[in-house]
Amino acid sequence: METMETNEETESSGPYQPALFGGELDSKEIFRPDSGKAADGETAAELQEYGAFNKDALVEAVLFLEAEPVDEKQIARITSLSESDVEAALETLKERYRRPESGVELVRIGGGITIAPKKQYWETLKERYGRKNTAKLSRAAMETLAIIAYSQPITRAEIEAIRGVQADNMIRLLAERGLIRETGKKDIAGHPTQFGTTKEFLTLFRLESIADLPRLDETEVERFEL
Repeated sequence: METMETNEETESSGPYQPALFGGELDSKEIFRPDSGKAADGETAAELQEYGAFNKDALVEAVLFLEAEPVDEKQIARITSLSESDVEAALETLKERYRRPESGVELVRIGGGITIAPKKQYWETLKERYGRKNTAKLSRAAMETLAIIAYSQPITRAEIEAIRGVQADNMIRLLAERGLIRETGKKDIAGHPTQFGTTKEFLTLFRLESIADLPRLDETEVERFEL
């Protein structure tokens, strides 16, 4: 697994904050068809009636505004579109973003979809735009995180047996960064806590699921065996 140096969800995660712009933005008239924008709270059917509606653009706007990846059912619920319309819009966006003049792409993370920079550009930009709470993980933290990712669910004692050093501080750090969480208790004497990775971990490493972790060679596999 490559070392990467690089929440509490709020109801309003997008850039539009009416209080910042004055009361005139509270009027729906400003978002009628002549402006090409949709009034707050209007459904897809109402937008279509105004003649300012584009399904692909609506889905794209949702992906842009959502702070976390969302799946097709969530997008359909937000937009009042059918799931088939959402799937068609996603295919259109996927094709559009494949063009070389596009710097972003659709990425599926943890079962949801989001708009993200293409990998070749993210390598250049991540130092400035990466999440600060996951930036600059130490080698020890990355080693501990790798052990948990590939061996989960795993207990503290098992992590320490693999690394050969105490893991309390690294486990605490990774939990504070939101990269690991408690997943339950192991059914052995003492019922020790088991740990696994989080959706934040998938987002950081641009993985759809744990199954997408890079494959280990024989030597690497031996490192993770107890």
